[in-house]
Amino acid sequence: MGKHPVIGLLGGGQLGRMLQEAASPLNVELAILDAAGSPAKQICENTKHVSGSFNDPAKIRELAARVDVLTVEIEHVDADVLEEIATKGVSVGAGQPLKKVPCHPSWETIRLIQDKYLQKEHFLRAGIPVAPQVAVEGEAALTTTALQAVGDKYGFPFMLKARKGSYDGRGNFLVRDPADFDEAIRSMGKLSLYAEKFQPFVKELSVMVVRTEDDDGKLRDVHPYPAVETVHEDSICTKVFLPPRGVPAEACEEARKVASNVIRTLKGRGVYAVEMFVLKDGSIVVNEVAPRPHNSGHLFTEAVPYMSQFKAQLCAILDIFPGKVTLQPRVESAIMLNVLGGAAEESHETLVDMASRSYDKDMDVYIHLYGKASKPGRKIGHITVTSPSAKVSGLEQLAGQLTKEVDSIREGRLASAAAQLRPSDSAAAPAPSKPASSRSRSDPLVVVTMGSDSDLPVLKGAFEVLELFGVPYDYTITSAHRTPQRMVELGQAAAARGVRVLIAAAGGAAHLPGMLASETTLPVIGVPVRATHLDGQDSLLSIVQMPRGCPVATVGINNSTNAGLLAVKILGCTDERYAAAMARYMKTMSDEVEAKAGRLEEIGWEAYLEKK
Repeated sequence: MGKHPVIGLLGGGQLGRMLQEAASPLNVELAILDAAGSPAKQICENTKHVSGSFNDPAKIRELAARVDVLTVEIEHVDADVLEEIATKGVSVGAGQPLKKVPCHPSWETIRLIQDKYLQKEHFLRAGIPVAPQVAVEGEAALTTTALQAVGDKYGFPFMLKARKGSYDGRGNFLVRDPADFDEAIRSMGKLSLYAEKFQPFVKELSVMVVRTEDDDGKLRDVHPYPAVETVHEDSICTKVFLPPRGVPAEACEEARKVASNVIRTLKGRGVYAVEMFVLKDGSIVVNEVAPRPHNSGHLFTEAVPYMSQFKAQLCAILDIFPGKVTLQPRVESAIMLNVLGGAAEESHETLVDMASRSYDKDMDVYIHLYGKASKPGRKIGHITVTSPSAKVSGLEQLAGQLTKEVDSIREGRLASAAAQLRPSDSAAAPAPSKPASSRSRSDPLVVVTMGSDSDLPVLKGAFEVLELFGVPYDYTITSAHRTPQRMVELGQAAAARGVRVLIAAAGGAAHLPGMLASETTLPVIGVPVRATHLDGQDSLLSIVQMPRGCPVATVGINNSTNAGLLAVKILGCTDERYAAAMARYMKTMSDEVEAKAGRLEEIGWEAYLEKK
């Protein structure tokens, strides 16, 4: 077989690694744009690779100059540069004509899919079943009034989603009722958003579809794989089942038809994943599309060994995909288990060892590790189990120990995260026991007060922190202007009660924290509350600009979470139990930054900034 055109791949993560594994037997050469040592580059070396970010326009052009066709490992890439390269061309040297390099899937498809709202509007116009949705335009549009209008339109709960940059379930917010409005605005207010009617699904399905075209971009055919069931936990896929459990064959076939119709509306050769919901009445609703190989298609490497999704991607791009193929599994059932990083770096090793020792005449086990460092929740591999004869329910039983270990890793990861956020027992310094609520009206260490009950929602963050660290606390309302005597009594009696810190929230003139500080020797933390006018700036300045001799520690506007954390740090100065708990909390924040760094490395700076 002669040498095929060189394919340039934007991204060298685990999907690129498995694409390279499929390319070698086909005598296909890949040139990869990603950081040195990325998973795909670990198993493939050549002089055409480019080191750098797959979102760097200069690096993309450098790769394009070295290859014959481009494809992507992830859709969060620079579609404008891909359009330029495909339609105008890229320089291959001084005095040389520009070389046009096509991209599959098409840059038009990538651009469309990057905006989930426009993606679904496109499908809606084509008669594809999608959830009713409405755009939430601009940061100023995300108000309680706008959210209530969505609730009136679609009912509660409804979904608030980021239009761009969301990944593995991130960028989604379930608005259960009006009580969630403030948190939705705080969490999602900086994003470009749309709201969607909640779909009360009973199963999540995915269908991989291969799209083939002629050289003029005209659709030749679509080839759907069988539908699979996906299971998501903690906003990430953990398990995939073939065939789907408890889903009628008719619904699975309908899912394949819908998925095929979806991909007919797009442009570009290759493999696409169509994620869908099965509703209670058996109907199918499309959730979103990934224009590339996908986590839900991994099990086809063993279930359909003559045409894995990665081989299909290469064959479609190179226009050598067989015209007549049914993509039927050669096994009765298959299960894919994602190997996710656990609480410790070696948490997954027991699972991998167990898989390597699993033998049964009715079950085959395949281990795929990605060459990635283990971090909590990070995809570092997957395990596929197949059976030539057992139904999927029987295969579940055969693979029960593996599934149990996957669940155990998750439980350990969650328990570790929780333990780092709360005081724990130690022989030298036993932590305070944390009851159902740590509120203590008789012996509080922290007292939280507010000028009005309208300030209560703002203080939710402080209450949650104090509960999290098991700090005995109490709360009340004391107005500096309407009940000054009550305020004076609170300040003067606090130290004698054993209170160590006072937190006071106030809006507008915001005199409460300062006047309270003048009546007590205890540290007072002021929380400026955003009122109707001046967006809380008046409250902030009223609290922070105290005269010399009467200090008040002041946090950001409406930021009572920081007030709670500062109170715990103050307690930690004299109580090592709280100091140790704060150290664990800070370690958790550090781990989160490490996870974000890993995500940045995976999806590139541009997609990450869009998500932010």
